[in-house]
Amino acid sequence: MSHTTVTPNGHEQRGLILDFAGVLTASPIAVHRAWCVSERLEPGAWRATLNDHPEGQRLYAALEIGEIGQAEWNEGTAVLLGEHVDPVNLMGRAWAEVPPARRMIALARAARAAGHRLALLSNSFGLDPFNPYEHVGIWDLFDVHVVSELEGLAKPAPAIYRLALERIGLPAERCVFVDDHEVNLPPAAELGITTVHLTDEDRAVAELEALLGVTAVLTV
Repeated sequence: MSHTTVTPNGHEQRGLILDFAGVLTASPIAVHRAWCVSERLEPGAWRATLNDHPEGQRLYAALEIGEIGQAEWNEGTAVLLGEHVDPVNLMGRAWAEVPPARRMIALARAARAAGHRLALLSNSFGLDPFNPYEHVGIWDLFDVHVVSELEGLAKPAPAIYRLALERIGLPAERCVFVDDHEVNLPPAAELGITTVHLTDEDRAVAELEALLGVTAVLTV
């Protein structure tokens, strides 16, 4: 017979599985465009290089699953961006001004305080020299961490969702997964996980508050 844990406030214990970039941070697009201008590049150069350039795509895919480290990625991608672009801490310089998603982080804190279990499920963009999770200050918020660079596989590979469920220690039907990229949601849904496509932080937080029986409270 399965046993259902109840949280101190009387709700069934749930597992909250969160993506990182675009969920626990604001959308980075505007910051990346401003950074490009500061580096004397076209505003869309960052996204075009990572998403559209064949070598840029290859390097980023290799970084995500740990085939190369961030320092090697910095060197290879700087060349693609422009001869004048300094490779030193390239990822860190581009990401440093991306703000945290304060309401979503507050929701996650409220969920954990209420007795729910939290998992970070993130396609990594490197950990060294720039660690984005430490930079935003959310690493210790989670009970478990599933980071693609450390696991050797990335979303939307089904195996990474199964790994998250194994580590969070709850059945799929009691878990909720939030991601800003719609392509990453179907493999989770196929396992029975409730999915939330984040297109607006406030709406997503309201949906999660209802699902988890908590209230996100922003602190000054």
